Amino acid sequence: MLRLCQRLSSTKISAIPGDGIGPEVFQSVVDIFDATQAPVIWDVIKLSTKMEGKDPISPEEIEKVRANKVGLKGPTTTPIGGGHVSMNVFLRRELTLYANVRPCVSVPGVKTLYDDVNLVTIRENTEGEYSGKEHEVVPGVIENLKIVSEKACLRVAKYAFEYAAKYGRKKVSAFHKASVMKMGDGLFLKKTREVGKDYPMIGYEERNVDTACGMLVANPHLFDVMVMPNLYGDIVSDVCAGLIGGLGLTPSGNIGENNAIFEAVHGSAPDIAGKNLANPTALLLSSIMMLRHLNLFDHADKIEKAVHGVLKDGVTKTRDLGGSATTTEYTKAIISRL
Repeated sequence: MLRLCQRLSSTKISAIPGDGIGPEVFQSVVDIFDATQAPVIWDVIKLSTKMEGKDPISPEEIEKVRANKVGLKGPTTTPIGGGHVSMNVFLRRELTLYANVRPCVSVPGVKTLYDDVNLVTIRENTEGEYSGKEHEVVPGVIENLKIVSEKACLRVAKYAFEYAAKYGRKKVSAFHKASVMKMGDGLFLKKTREVGKDYPMIGYEERNVDTACGMLVANPHLFDVMVMPNLYGDIVSDVCAGLIGGLGLTPSGNIGENNAIFEAVHGSAPDIAGKNLANPTALLLSSIMMLRHLNLFDHADKIEKAVHGVLKDGVTKTRDLGGSATTTEYTKAIISRL
């Protein structure tokens, strides 16, 4: 049960703590928001992860999420090979969250192979191989449909160039495999090129996704904003996370026309759930993205500075970052810097 502090004249946020370590890392965010007096009201959404049906959230709860416009989600467990659909896929589909935005920026105090990594992966979030349209053609043969529509290609390409323009980025790179999937990925490239013509101040290039992955791990500074279809984005964004220290340091946001959900993309780690060992940094950084989305820049900057200060200092780190601090100790160290 989350300990919540509510304020008047605040924005209502859908709180989806998740399962496993989710409630622990979510509580860390709640405590830090409380310490910085962020003007939000948490509206806790009930999950139905053990229901016999296919949806992880009931129709009544998803309507609350829709009405609140903005949400923050902790890690959730997805059954393998059966059970309910992925929570992430469900929310993206129900709320038409067409763009997944995953910044990968080097974190102070976390030593990796590369310094000064500053990449953004923008992934089409609603179609492709993750459309959920698969069936058994004949016994032993499964057909999984890759759906690509002009509308989806246009809106994610538009978002990528708008993002680059808004944040002073220099280049957009489109990742694809049009050499093999000539019609599907070909349509994606065609629409991205059309959008790019409206942004002559921003560079544009196209790369085969396999070639791009090799370039990324050899020299991540070759790229800036990267836009791509769904499956490629899922893989490439995790590659980028590895460049800065892993998914535990990577924020994520899912953006639609009317709704936005920000989330930690790492697993629910049931093996350490309830042991006060989890690292809440990814969800914290995602909550900072959320605050900026809400134009609460002062609160976002204050929390980000405190998180970076603790990590750079190196005294209070969780076990996954080479330290021995508990979730609670790490959270208190951040609060002490606010």
